[in-house]
Amino acid sequence: MSAGAPDRPPVRLGTVRTSSAQDGFALRRLGKAVAELLGADSQDAVRLATALSELSRDLLGADRLTTHFDVHPGSRPVLRVTLERLGGPAPSTDALEACTRMLPTSQGETGHGGWVCLEQRLVHPLDGHSTGAEEAQRLLRSHAGSTELDDSRAQNRDLIAALERTRAQGEELKRLNEELAETNRGVVALYAELSEELEETNRGVVALYGELEEKSQQLREAGEARSRLWANVSHELRTPVNAVVGLAELLLTDVDAAPAEREQQLSLIADSGRTLLTLVDELLDVAKAESGNLEPAWDPLDLRAVLAHLEGTLRGLARPGVTLTVTVPDDCAPIVGDETMLARILRNLLSNALKFTEAGSVTLDARLEDPAHAGAAGQLVLTVADTGIGIPAEQHERVFEEFYQVRGPHQRGRHGTGLGLPYARRLVELLGGTMRLESAPDAGTTITVRLPTGPSGAADDGARPAALLVVDDDAAFRTVLRPLLHGIADRVVEVADSSEAVTAIRRERPDGILLDLQMSGLDGYQVLALLSADPDLRRLPVVVLTSATLSSVDRDRLVHARAVLSKAALTSGRLATALFTDRPAAPGPTPPEAAAEPEEGP
Repeated sequence: MSAGAPDRPPVRLGTVRTSSAQDGFALRRLGKAVAELLGADSQDAVRLATALSELSRDLLGADRLTTHFDVHPGSRPVLRVTLERLGGPAPSTDALEACTRMLPTSQGETGHGGWVCLEQRLVHPLDGHSTGAEEAQRLLRSHAGSTELDDSRAQNRDLIAALERTRAQGEELKRLNEELAETNRGVVALYAELSEELEETNRGVVALYGELEEKSQQLREAGEARSRLWANVSHELRTPVNAVVGLAELLLTDVDAAPAEREQQLSLIADSGRTLLTLVDELLDVAKAESGNLEPAWDPLDLRAVLAHLEGTLRGLARPGVTLTVTVPDDCAPIVGDETMLARILRNLLSNALKFTEAGSVTLDARLEDPAHAGAAGQLVLTVADTGIGIPAEQHERVFEEFYQVRGPHQRGRHGTGLGLPYARRLVELLGGTMRLESAPDAGTTITVRLPTGPSGAADDGARPAALLVVDDDAAFRTVLRPLLHGIADRVVEVADSSEAVTAIRRERPDGILLDLQMSGLDGYQVLALLSADPDLRRLPVVVLTSATLSSVDRDRLVHARAVLSKAALTSGRLATALFTDRPAAPGPTPPEAAAEPEEGP
């Protein structure tokens, strides 16, 4: 038999003879009681009792069956129960396996029989003369057998105790499950909160990324424009400067030149100087327009005189075989406008058309359209058409970019800065007008300019709008815009949250709306769609403002806006003209032309 490594010699607690089933019942009960007296917990005691019951039933066929109870005291005490048989068969394999699963079990055979040993380890250190050991000895000495009824009662008590333990464990498990469920609810709530915060953070990151991408695109476009500026302007400036310097040096060295030759050289110097001055003026005016410092001077002008002067000065630029025709309305009453800006717009359009027309004609047709209703300004419609080389569709969005020129064989001998058409478009916008281009390769180009014949429709009857409403989440820009709007309206209402825009518009009923295109939450496209879908609000004049390039605007979604203006060059006059001048709708799905970036030309 294997010992449990006792610290002291074992102490015999007692011996029990088993000869019947009743004795087996008693042995089971004694084993449980002895284990409990020695400090084993109830589950260990039940395991020992069950193993003894199983073995005693299996070995009842022996001539004699004796059970010895020994305790090995010390720091690691062990209760050892040994069943010795004399004669009879050895214990069955099933009984031994069942006992082995419950307790350390060993067995052996002798010449006259055999033995089976069960070991129950005890929890607390034990002395052979401890109270528990002494009580166990008394119990075993006083054993007088038991009846089946006694054993049944003991088994019932054991079963009740086991059921009570099971119930207690079930209640503890239920409590633990409730705590786990509460913990899970807290985890789910925390997860939802963290997910919402993460989603909000992601939206902010996406918005920031979009803003950074927009700024990066603007920087790239600015870099490309700067490169084109140095490439084009340096050449255009050097050409007249070189002519002036070369001719001046020739005059200084060739003192004996004939008067006619010297006069021709001086005339060339003057022409080169005027070309240089015109180029510098254009550059300065473009810079002023971009900074918002170029304001229209609204005065009565004689359209017939302006067109006649242009025809006389530009006719000499036409190539042989090209005719320049300017058509003026028969009944051309004086109109209100900026004569200088109008002349520069038409000069750039006509000179550009003449430059790229090899044969055929360049025509300028001017006509006046009556206002749509009383109190509104009329429209001056100017159409410049040529039979030149035309422009591919993919270049329409680029030819109005400053310093950009369409590359190709047609550029040979036709130098330029790439400022003419962008400059003309900028002036048209400053006057509150629109520009539209139609062109195709080898089919010529037609540019239509519409200009109001006064600074604004409201100015004709002296009326001043009572209220304007601004929807923009940029507080800094609203600060810049505020004094401009106070110059044309009695009251200005500002809405920073675009989701509240429609509610504020219904409440305030403004005379006009200034709507930012790029906003967090609802953007300008969405707000405009809500307004256009509301029968009570769709007729309110709306001007869309954007800091992006006008060529990047989705114009098909802005057909209900009066105008699309760049934030870079706003003035009170431009805002008033855009808001209160009626503009004819363009045919088809073309977006509103008012101050929007035109379809681009040559």
